[in-house]
Amino acid sequence: MGKTTKAKPTARRPVGKGPGGRSGVTELLFEIGTEELPYHFVSQALESLGEAAGRLFKEHRLTHGDIRTYGTPRRLVLTVDALADRQLASVKEAIGPPKTAAFDHAGQPTKAALGFAASQGVPVGDLEVRQTPKGEYVCAVKHERGLPARTVLQALLPDLIGRLSFPKTMRWNETGLRFARPIRWLVALCGGRVIPIDVGGVHSGNRTLSHRFLGVKGSPPSQSRPVTNLRTYFIELERGGVIADQARRRSMILAQFTGLAKSVQGSLDQDEELLEQAVYSVEYPQAIMGEFDPFHLSLPEDVLKTAMKEHQGFFSLTGRNGTLLPRFISVTNMKLPNMTLIREGNERVLAARLADARFFFEEDRTIKLADRVEKLKTVTFHQKLGTVHQKTTRIMALSAGIAEMLGDPGLRNTAHRAAELSKADLLTDMVGEFPTLQGIMGGEYARCDGEPQDVCVAVREQYLPRAMEGDLPRTPAGKVLSLADRLDTVVAFFRVGIVPTGSEDPLGLRRQASAIVRLLVEGDLRLDLREMIAQATRHVDAQGFTPVPQQRSQDPSRPADPAEFILDRLRHYGRMVHGLRDDVIDSVLKGARDRPLDLVDLLARMSAVQGMARRSEFDPLIVGFKRAHRLTEREHWDHKGIDPARFEHPTEGNLYRQLQEAQASVPLCVSRGNYAEGLDILVGMKPAIDAFFDGVLVNAEDPALRANRLSLLDAVDDLFMSIADFSQILVETK
Repeated sequence: MGKTTKAKPTARRPVGKGPGGRSGVTELLFEIGTEELPYHFVSQALESLGEAAGRLFKEHRLTHGDIRTYGTPRRLVLTVDALADRQLASVKEAIGPPKTAAFDHAGQPTKAALGFAASQGVPVGDLEVRQTPKGEYVCAVKHERGLPARTVLQALLPDLIGRLSFPKTMRWNETGLRFARPIRWLVALCGGRVIPIDVGGVHSGNRTLSHRFLGVKGSPPSQSRPVTNLRTYFIELERGGVIADQARRRSMILAQFTGLAKSVQGSLDQDEELLEQAVYSVEYPQAIMGEFDPFHLSLPEDVLKTAMKEHQGFFSLTGRNGTLLPRFISVTNMKLPNMTLIREGNERVLAARLADARFFFEEDRTIKLADRVEKLKTVTFHQKLGTVHQKTTRIMALSAGIAEMLGDPGLRNTAHRAAELSKADLLTDMVGEFPTLQGIMGGEYARCDGEPQDVCVAVREQYLPRAMEGDLPRTPAGKVLSLADRLDTVVAFFRVGIVPTGSEDPLGLRRQASAIVRLLVEGDLRLDLREMIAQATRHVDAQGFTPVPQQRSQDPSRPADPAEFILDRLRHYGRMVHGLRDDVIDSVLKGARDRPLDLVDLLARMSAVQGMARRSEFDPLIVGFKRAHRLTEREHWDHKGIDPARFEHPTEGNLYRQLQEAQASVPLCVSRGNYAEGLDILVGMKPAIDAFFDGVLVNAEDPALRANRLSLLDAVDDLFMSIADFSQILVETK
């Protein structure tokens, strides 16, 4: 049923009766008819349409039911049910001058009151007096009766069109209006009546256009069809060969796929991106099956799938044994009695593409992958960072360094060789024709050249994850190579001063940093991020690129260095994937300033601290810790040592004994990564900490006594800080 935005009314709906005794609600149908939109424009536009409509209705005090959006390549549709037929009334108050300035001693209005009343459009006698924190002030109260919804929508709908976002827009007539494609017609109905609007010289009406080629028998294609309400709109469109509901088109396509695949005892190679393309490329979906020469099955499977998918948008089929069948399924925009011509045309196009792919594959294999590496010196990586060959050299060194940090000599050799071959396939004809196959073809050609299996798989996996939530490399060498490649990219661009700011990130460095976080955390790679960045920096500097000094920018959206940048993506990962609180994340990251940046360890600490934060005794413990932390921080205490002989109160000795016991066990828990157990020990110190503050005055008059107590608190502070900086934890106040 399309994309739905749930109603979020800010006030109760009017309960008055409309015409015919109905409640004061109505329905809205708004259709924007266009020239064919690119498929990837439609889904984004529908999301933008629903969100913008919700905001505008709220701004204009129009309560409503569900907002739904529908879209095809030729139309974007907004429907709203239970829309109030009138705005909610409003009361606006404006504070004016003080009462003492607005009225004289006789209670008569002064010029200040008269001027204020005139500026607000109310009689001076209607001014009211309000008590404010600053005293008594005059106030103008204006009651606005809600306008009819039709009147509001007449101004609102053109504004709604202007708020839609697209990857690209164009101007197509003298009005100067920018839109993704030329607007050809508008349907705007409120309660079945036309809302008269003009957008880009196009006037609204109550007639929509049907499919360009399909329709009721005997009717001309793309004919104009009358619409009276939501129900008749969908009926008339379907009679005209248009399925406006994208969810229904999707179901139709999948049902047709299932039937066609079953007919050849195969199964569809599911591809959500390709399915999305099919759904938003047609108004009436019809799936047809075609064949290609089985001779081409000798090509790598990825080549066949890519040749079918790119440009043609064909779906591949696999047999019961999991191998590709010499068949494909395409989705057309019409259903004809005889689909033979369309099927044969698709087969001819695919045959040509597969013939080209076979030629590229055979030509590429005449040159070994290793022999192409030297030619990467002619390929520019970036004008400030030299060639792809220079990047390859850096990745080789960094991959070997990371493998050594992991303590695996065999992995070092595999990762180093895989890094050497990693970018060579950029010079092949196949990748030139199908760029999405980079890495994949490198792995395939490495296999054909007789390279070790681990090397081939690592080359293939180097670009994983390809999307934010995509699959990660499975092999150790693949993880190392992918990590080294991305880390080099981030560090190198930072080194020459190319840094993302705000929403601007043309080189996709945030995506690279997010992948680094996932590779380390989900790949369980226990590595020091600082050491890896230091290695990457040395490799960049060794090639003679001019570094830009890192300095703290006044722009808060500009990260200071690669480590801070990657840790910011760890924050995002912790929030979105693990539901971690910001204060918990801050406590661990700020507590790790002097420790190795092992992201696996940092996330484990965060999870343990958040788990402990749910316990009832945690907040009172943090209150006591923060008190100790503030005292030692304010005094800049520098560990002068604890002398038990100077204890004057039993609570001092008790806290000291518990501290010694905790100092013997907490570090062991930390070294084993058993943070939950370590936190349990710290929680057990709460009574002793509370009793200490109740029993003694830390800032005693005797300097020696004061120093001893501060040193005791400083030792407590250090013990807590070995897990996290708990001063960052927010305590709920009651």
